[in-house]
Amino acid sequence: MTERPVLEARGIVKVFGQHRALEAVDFTAHPGEVHALLGENGAGKSTLIKILTGAYQPDGGELLLEGQPITLRDPLHGQSYGIGTVYQEVNLLPNRSVAENLFLGRQPTRLGLVDRKRIDAQARELLSRYGLDIDVRAELSEYSVAVQQIVAIARAVELSGKVLVLDEPTASLDRNEVQRLFDVVRALKAKGLAIIFITHFLDQVFDLADRVTILRNGKRVTTQALDTLNTTDVVRMMLGKDVTFEHHPSALAGGPKGAVKVRFQGLGRKGMPAFDLAVHEGEVVGVAGLLGSGRTEVARLMFGVDGADTGEVFVDGQPVSIRNPAQAVAAGFGFCPEDRKLDGIFGDLSVRENIIIALQAKLGWFKALNREDQVELAGRYAEALDIRAADHDMPVKLLSGGNQQKVILARWLAIDPTFLILDEPTRGIDVGAHAEIVRTINRLREEGLALFVISSELDEVVAYSNRIVVMRDREMVAELDGDAIAPDAIVQAIAGTPEEARP
Repeated sequence: MTERPVLEARGIVKVFGQHRALEAVDFTAHPGEVHALLGENGAGKSTLIKILTGAYQPDGGELLLEGQPITLRDPLHGQSYGIGTVYQEVNLLPNRSVAENLFLGRQPTRLGLVDRKRIDAQARELLSRYGLDIDVRAELSEYSVAVQQIVAIARAVELSGKVLVLDEPTASLDRNEVQRLFDVVRALKAKGLAIIFITHFLDQVFDLADRVTILRNGKRVTTQALDTLNTTDVVRMMLGKDVTFEHHPSALAGGPKGAVKVRFQGLGRKGMPAFDLAVHEGEVVGVAGLLGSGRTEVARLMFGVDGADTGEVFVDGQPVSIRNPAQAVAAGFGFCPEDRKLDGIFGDLSVRENIIIALQAKLGWFKALNREDQVELAGRYAEALDIRAADHDMPVKLLSGGNQQKVILARWLAIDPTFLILDEPTRGIDVGAHAEIVRTINRLREEGLALFVISSELDEVVAYSNRIVVMRDREMVAELDGDAIAPDAIVQAIAGTPEEARP
């Protein structure tokens, strides 16, 4: 591509404390192209987008607009340079009219008053360019998410007009709505707009984008034209695996060790197709798939965080009702969530209080554990999991990420669970804590516990799983068992294609 980019990032560095979120990243957006930005959690996508739009300032490198260096103070300053953003959650005012949202902050006036007739006429004319014929006087909330997205795009383009960033715009849309949105994007591309597209849906990337940049661990892996790649190539680069690590251990290849412990039959809800799954005693069912494939949504359904609309749950062959986490705990379920800081730990409570809280909830508050029992319980699990804290009465927020993860694990082991759900249990922790968590998973399996473990680390999930479920587009698309478990098979199932010849 020889045409000068409208927006260029050169050698961008961003540091948060000791963490280098971006390391010398280059990125370009050209007029009349859709440039996809891909990467798993922690890859640096959000940080890069915030720098490109002015929400963050880089610690190194530079931004250029049409070849000239620029410094963006904030997103409003970015808009003045022609850079607009539309997010997954439409950041407009749902209780105001469509027309008001389109012209908010720049309403035409007449004799010092807002000219509502002129606003409505201009809104109708503007939206007609996007194929929308709607009542612009109606509240925005009366329309579908897809229409709201188009309104947000129309506003962003009017305010900016050079670069449009679409951050997960299709996450809440059905297939027809996605195509409607893509028609709008293609029309803007034809008019010469540079469009940056962030999504977890690879089929949409290949359908819409011209080029792709893949980030991993804060570094740029590649920038390539999509017609030189296939889905499997992209998955491999996102996951950072060349499929060279060890094969599934033969010790686990014999299949399940015990009877069915928990069975999910036809469990589903709106936006999440129903699934069937049985997990046996002494079995780890691993879950693989890209971010956004539906892995966490399945875990939340299992634990009752999100209520199921359909389906049944059986424990030891008996039906149980799991409409909320309290019922899940009563059934013997434990859940270590992906975001331990937001959904896992109680930061201001002590290590001891974090460990005993699930058991106390299960016993009921009228059977309060006395201080002595709490200290004994916390000490026992802290020793078993090698939780390194100066004092078990210190706030858990002061511990390292790995030790916080062990505290959450200890919390659920304290209730003597029937079934344990672990969502990315080793993400963001140091090597020593990582190894300890993996050893704990293996030990719990050997002790007969049934586990459902989600992980983006292919070598890890291969190492401890008896079976692996592969998810794509919120569905369980493959199940690998015994000797069929291999990294290459996982990559192919995630990509949704057989091994393809290189272009």
